[in-house]
Amino acid sequence: MKWIILAALMLCIVADCLVYRRRIARCAPALRRGFLVWMAASYLLPVAQVLLLLLAPDNPTPLMHVAQWITFIWLLLLAGRFCYYFGWCFERRRSFSRIGMLLVAGCVALFLWGTVRGRRMLVVNRVEIRSARLPESFDGFRVVQFSDLHVGTLLRPLEEIERLVGEINGLHPDLVVFSGDLVNVRATELTPEVRALLGAIEAPCGVISTIGNHDVGLYISDMTALSPEENTRMLLALQREMGWRVLDDETCYLRRGGDSISVTGISFDPALLDFRHSFRLSGYSLEKPFRGVPREKFNLTVAHLPQLWPDITELGYGDLTLSGHVHSMQIKWRLFGRRFSPARLLYDRWSGRYDDESERTLYINDGIGYVGFPMRLGAYPEITLFILRRK
Repeated sequence: MKWIILAALMLCIVADCLVYRRRIARCAPALRRGFLVWMAASYLLPVAQVLLLLLAPDNPTPLMHVAQWITFIWLLLLAGRFCYYFGWCFERRRSFSRIGMLLVAGCVALFLWGTVRGRRMLVVNRVEIRSARLPESFDGFRVVQFSDLHVGTLLRPLEEIERLVGEINGLHPDLVVFSGDLVNVRATELTPEVRALLGAIEAPCGVISTIGNHDVGLYISDMTALSPEENTRMLLALQREMGWRVLDDETCYLRRGGDSISVTGISFDPALLDFRHSFRLSGYSLEKPFRGVPREKFNLTVAHLPQLWPDITELGYGDLTLSGHVHSMQIKWRLFGRRFSPARLLYDRWSGRYDDESERTLYINDGIGYVGFPMRLGAYPEITLFILRRK
């Protein structure tokens, strides 16, 4: 991730220098000064954010909100700048580009829409899973998945969570699955009001959750006040207080009639922090969560990191694996029937459904919350409804 940001910054510097040398240097002094101020502001913003996070003794929720908005403004300046330069290419003889300004206006409108509307545009995707391994009594079983709530980044958490819970309950699920990153930095983001709302999710088989990389306290600045281990223990306790069943590298069984299926939860291992954006996590041991689980049973696996899917299926499990983590990097668009996202640079599987030759399925939910900047374009907050069918 940091290499993508660095590459974008270097590209921006090169483009600015070329434009200044070939166009701006010959313009009026006022335009030259304005251009230099614009350049300086856009370069100082990421520096200011880094200093803010480094100098602050801790990173509470209000500080993270400020950091999000700094990133948003920087991205807007970056995107607007390239829109203007692109428009300039069609007006070679002008020092001022009307086409560029129109493109900048469109870029600003798009960013504002993604912040005001896109981040709250909750969508429900319906997916049918057919498997010959599914017991007959589970035919028609309804599973709802949501993921990556990141409570601490939500601008209006109570309003957004209340709407989310209403949508989930309206789907009448048999089971609800949450696939990690409930909080953004620390367990205390789960206030009593938030817990009351999330505890109101209704399903006969309850809510099953697992732990993501943001849940284990690795992003807390002041670890003397709250250690990662204590943070994780607190988070597990608060989820259980809400009535959720946390599968912390373990398996449970759901029974219907005389049949049963296994549900396995794989918690995020802090040892994987530096590899969380890697294409593959080969060699990672999954012995503990699947210990003693019969391979002949239909298995639903909940794993925050989708990169674990090949290892899960190689062991003979994961008839359906539900993951999150990626968010499609909160930007996704479709063109000529194909999907595009910056996430393609980091992940080989990054959003939606993937099937392998053994008829096992991975589904990556785009998540609810947002990280880094409070905007979603195309990758809207997602609830997924799975209908399990016996093949």
